[in-house]
Amino acid sequence: MGYVEDLWLFVLRVAVGTSMLTHGIPKLQMLFAGGEIAFPDTLGIGAFWTLVLVVFAEVVCSGLLILGIWTRLSSIPLLINMAVAFFVIHGTDPFGKKELALFYLLVYLNLLVFGGGKFALDRLFRRK
Repeated sequence: MGYVEDLWLFVLRVAVGTSMLTHGIPKLQMLFAGGEIAFPDTLGIGAFWTLVLVVFAEVVCSGLLILGIWTRLSSIPLLINMAVAFFVIHGTDPFGKKELALFYLLVYLNLLVFGGGKFALDRLFRRK
């Protein structure tokens, strides 16, 4: 891969990771606010545990993407999260309501396929 492609993967990781954090931080606050959790139980494991998984994806995995740590692995929970958002949460909504989830899904698929590029901290952990 060339310099331009690696630079693009860096910009993509940081932009999408930061953008997804803006979705995840309010959910993290909801998780620690106490009281009853009002969150869709799309996985059938309870609203609390579903929210925990979403927070893990949107906050932890987004942070790892921004840094370029375990990029491919970190993109998997995010990809699943956006697939659930697109097909389940917004499944019956008009396309305009669910297109953002599809956009994120495609970006995470891109990062899964191509990795984080040479401007990722993953590079420090690779054996030469």
